Amino acid sequence: MTTGFSGNAQAMSLVAFSTVAAITLLLCVMTGPDGDDLDEFYTGYGSLSPMRNGLAIAGDYISAASVLGTGGVIALCGYDGIALALSTALSLMLLMFLLAEPLRNAGRFTMGDALARRMPGRGVRITACVVTIAALLPLMLVQLAGTGQLLAFILGFSGDSLKTGCIIGLGALMISYAAIGGMKGTALIQIMKIVMLLGSGAVVALLVLRRFDWDPGALFNAAAAQSGVGSSFLHSGVEFAGSSNPRLDMITSELTVVLGGACLPHVTMRMYTARSARQVRRSMSWAVSSVVLFVLIMTVVGFGATALIGRAVIAQADPQGNTAYLLGSRAAFGTDVSASETFLFTTVTTAIFLTLLASVAGMILACANSLAHDVFATRVQEMSERREMLLARLSALAVGIPAILLAALVQHRSLQPLVTLSFCLGASAIAPALVYSLFWRRYTRMGLLCTLIGGTLAVLLVMPGTNLVSGSPVSAFPGADFNWFPFTTTGLVTIPLGFAFGWLGTVASGRRASEEQRRQYEAVEGWILAGAVRRSG
Repeated sequence: MTTGFSGNAQAMSLVAFSTVAAITLLLCVMTGPDGDDLDEFYTGYGSLSPMRNGLAIAGDYISAASVLGTGGVIALCGYDGIALALSTALSLMLLMFLLAEPLRNAGRFTMGDALARRMPGRGVRITACVVTIAALLPLMLVQLAGTGQLLAFILGFSGDSLKTGCIIGLGALMISYAAIGGMKGTALIQIMKIVMLLGSGAVVALLVLRRFDWDPGALFNAAAAQSGVGSSFLHSGVEFAGSSNPRLDMITSELTVVLGGACLPHVTMRMYTARSARQVRRSMSWAVSSVVLFVLIMTVVGFGATALIGRAVIAQADPQGNTAYLLGSRAAFGTDVSASETFLFTTVTTAIFLTLLASVAGMILACANSLAHDVFATRVQEMSERREMLLARLSALAVGIPAILLAALVQHRSLQPLVTLSFCLGASAIAPALVYSLFWRRYTRMGLLCTLIGGTLAVLLVMPGTNLVSGSPVSAFPGADFNWFPFTTTGLVTIPLGFAFGWLGTVASGRRASEEQRRQYEAVEGWILAGAVRRSG
């Protein structure tokens, strides 16, 4: 496989990858919970400062799929890619202003805690766990499968067995992060990742701007000239040009990202690590600022990749554009690369590598926590902390091993449907459940179950009909055509259905159940919305 990266850069990248893997694993061992303290394993005792917690939230939120996928969409689709990137920042702002404080007040360890606070019962917790795994497993597969592809691209090998070996080896490392480090260990890795990613990305963005005499207008014009579509590259419509209704398709996709992105459980679990409402606000301010900086960096580097090497070259390297960020970073140095520039490029590739490791580790931790705390721990009236922590660590294995095996099977397919599936589940099932549970006084247990189950089933039924799955050369099944749904994401139908299912389930519960829930909610409204009381159980 020819990447255009020098042998020196590949050797330095391999050494850096090995060093980072060893250091991060050592960090997890050193900062992991002492003894059998559940609070330390699940929340790290809220020991992180607002800045560090905010960086950890941003680290969880900015996954490898975000870095590679967003950079690719910007490089290939121009304006539409910027709109998508801004939607990711808007999603985190929505979490900050609407859900962060109530989630921190209502929950303890998992999303199941927050939902079961008003409507206790094992059924609610099990359903929350199933939806958590259903929403995060596709993202885990994308990033595990992408591990082999990315390392093959950077290091220049092409054997399928080597790619599969990378998936298995790094997958085992990610499981170790979650099982050994717990919340605090994975948080430190996320902080390390976000600092490296933003630091190296900012330098590359400055190098790109320098190539165009610090004139963003010249950069955008050069990108449009090299895009093959002319000035259309700077207007909406390129990404969804083949859709029957491009404008509506774009709006639906952005709405799905806005509602679904920040509601995914591996992001919301960081709300429970804040010691107070004031701390969660300050943490979210740092997180939003980091994500906005990330969007600016990706915009400059994405447009720089198109301007410097051309849209056709990017699409040839990867039809989805997932290598655009690396190609743009390499092109920013020019033809003659100095030792310092080789070192900087190694930092960029190492940041991407660490992003892959940290993102999957955070998702495994969220799924393992939910499986241990919401499913297994609720079966026993009084489970010891030692046993629950052992279950949490075994749950990391139970989640991680199937994810590794599935990733090895899907690595040769288009992975975009899996990314979209996760965001659609977040927007159609999790977001309605959280909004209703935290703010609707009459919301009942049946309404909650209808929201989670109905929203999830609606997405799973509609998603196979999109053009991401079949009916297109870049779909997951390019040789088949069962594309009946005219939009790229399911959000136009499934988001309203998710809210409707919750309303119908509540209405079907009867007036008596609604009034009972209203009284229960009013009794705890103060501590859910304002943090008047922080319960421990």
